[in-house]
Amino acid sequence: MMQMLPFIPERPLKPRNSGITMVMDKGLSIREAEDFMSVGSEYTDYVKLGFGTSLITPGFEKKIAIYKKAGVIPYFGGTLFEAFIVRDMFNKFVDFLDKNEIEIVEVSDGSFDIEHKRKLEYISKLTERGKVISEVGSKKKNVVYSPDEWVAMMKAELGAGSVKVIAEARESGTTGIYNEDGSINNKIIIGIAEHVKLENVIWEAPLKSQQAWFITNFGANVNLGNIAPHEIIPLESLRLGLRGDTFFQFLPEELKQ
Repeated sequence: MMQMLPFIPERPLKPRNSGITMVMDKGLSIREAEDFMSVGSEYTDYVKLGFGTSLITPGFEKKIAIYKKAGVIPYFGGTLFEAFIVRDMFNKFVDFLDKNEIEIVEVSDGSFDIEHKRKLEYISKLTERGKVISEVGSKKKNVVYSPDEWVAMMKAELGAGSVKVIAEARESGTTGIYNEDGSINNKIIIGIAEHVKLENVIWEAPLKSQQAWFITNFGANVNLGNIAPHEIIPLESLRLGLRGDTFFQFLPEELKQ
């Protein structure tokens, strides 16, 4: 249907390296996951089973199968990794991954302070069993990193084997790369973008204003994460200039008059 309209940005087909959308599943039911996939599988690359919800959500194993069947990659939130690490249960964590046939692992240190050298060791070790995505930034509002620190950590984690780095913002979008009111922290984001390849970064952007900013400034195929399941179609509309916030973004100048 999109072929009916000219001046629609081209979106790479899955599996893609850019234009990735990561959706946050914070405890969907099996039926909700099926409904979500019925309309969103084409536009969703990853589904993160948020924080530690996989330990308490009934039937989460069935959801994993639903996502995989729909061509979407499910994985556990980094907080679950931290919950095992703080209890000195790394091997048990790997067993849990293997038992549920989770191919991608998120490594983070947003809740539990892990020495960065140790975090890099975990990334390197986990790359031996599959792909690793690592999250950079703290969930704590009193922990503030400079742009140079963000860049240094991201480059080190990519160097240790992460296939992507996630820029932390929490599911609220009010910390990390954003200000407390959810507005863009230009200094941090531009600082990262100038030194880390955009295709290697997934920007957490749960709010529409944040999504629109990234698409306006970095293009339709910027990687975005922490998207709510019911926002997958609205986000794809933003990416394609089919929503007011990006309506004129991809049109030629003569049509913008």
